[in-house]
Amino acid sequence: MLATARLQLQHLPAHLTRDSWPGQLTILEEALSHLDALDARWQETRAQLPEGAGPGSAAYVDALDEHHAECWSYLDDWACHGRVVLDIQAAARRAPSRPKRSQLPALTSRRSGHGARGR
Repeated sequence: MLATARLQLQHLPAHLTRDSWPGQLTILEEALSHLDALDARWQETRAQLPEGAGPGSAAYVDALDEHHAECWSYLDDWACHGRVVLDIQAAARRAPSRPKRSQLPALTSRRSGHGARGR
């Protein structure tokens, strides 16, 4: 999604873009990278919890609360800047389309009517 938005932005005419869009995409990309790293760390934390410390246990809830606290600012980045992906998509739809391939001429019969069978 972010890669598509970045590619679309590169091909949009300047009059359809906003100067803030590249920076907002960078913020989202960095936030996603941090969230991916935090998710991997959460998976490790869960695996290291003592046996029986499943969902609902104090150890699990404490670890999950800490994980959520670490994620909050990156999720906030998405809440604040995520709209840019939709804005870029909308601008891409408003942009003039690229020229289509030229139409090929209609095929004609080699017989050119000579010896053509009537219907």
